[in-house]
Amino acid sequence: MHKSRTFSQKIMLFLKGLTMGGANKVPGVSGGMVAFVMGFYEELIFTFQRINKNAFKLLFKGKFKEFTQYTNFSFLVWVLLGSMFSYFSISLVLDYFLKNYELYVWGSFFGMIIGSIYYISKDFGKWNLKSSFSLLIGISIGLLISFMTPAKENDNLWFVFLCGIIGVSGMTLPGLSGSFILILLGNYVLLLVDSVNVLGAVFTEFLSSNFSALSDPIKTRYLKIISVFTLGSAFGLVFISHILGYVLKRWHQQVTAIIIGFISGSLGIVWPWKKTIYKVENETFLLDKKGNKIIENYQRFLPDIQQHETWITVGFILIGISIILIIDYYGRKRT
Repeated sequence: MHKSRTFSQKIMLFLKGLTMGGANKVPGVSGGMVAFVMGFYEELIFTFQRINKNAFKLLFKGKFKEFTQYTNFSFLVWVLLGSMFSYFSISLVLDYFLKNYELYVWGSFFGMIIGSIYYISKDFGKWNLKSSFSLLIGISIGLLISFMTPAKENDNLWFVFLCGIIGVSGMTLPGLSGSFILILLGNYVLLLVDSVNVLGAVFTEFLSSNFSALSDPIKTRYLKIISVFTLGSAFGLVFISHILGYVLKRWHQQVTAIIIGFISGSLGIVWPWKKTIYKVENETFLLDKKGNKIIENYQRFLPDIQQHETWITVGFILIGISIILIIDYYGRKRT
């Protein structure tokens, strides 16, 4: 796991983190699936697993070199830097394309997920009763989640912390979209739109030596929410990775079968021809009796679109599949 990487390899890790972070923000797309397809999923899981009491002992004793070696720190830094930077770059690009070319974006993602199912399953090996049963479990869970109805917004800090733990699962569980889970929990707008926007605005104010936000009750509320959500996410990354690291070592084939099934079952979430889940910029939200924003669940049928748009979307599905096949081809060529 502890590889000595060249600068170009570190830049590649940054770009992979960038892609993973952008995927995590899109409902229905899993950053963990990106990590799986790009070949650094297991290293990511086992690296997070190394953040334990032994790592903290080395850190508190001032043994920084041993700490970085033990935790595979360089790998973690480059991947997380890419993921964080994506919120100010690739995520904004995705938001633009989702607003203006929504059908084609979902078509591309749909194709990439189909390609990912092939990518993961091609080297699976022989299927037996255990792995087939695991596949069915994964499909069932994926279908169940994709047909759930979103809850209402809840800004209680304990629930926000829980959302952080669950929402970050998209980075660690291929096929599970953390953003979509936040939609189901009712807090996507609160945590990934409103709070992030306030954080960006406050950060900009701080750079210009304007600290009035600290006395603004509305802004401080959102800062508390984003802080608790971040803490929950950090805790979730380490906690879930420890569990996954344990099961991957002991039941690797069964876990992979569940992942294949889960990705297959959740394809409905990114089905291109569906009604919009939400419109962030246009503020087309439903309101409950208390005036809180809730998100209307989408319906799964073909909307009124032009025939040429359907064929273009099919083309983007094929492009999405091709991207994964190209990644697979060059991955085999390198080895």
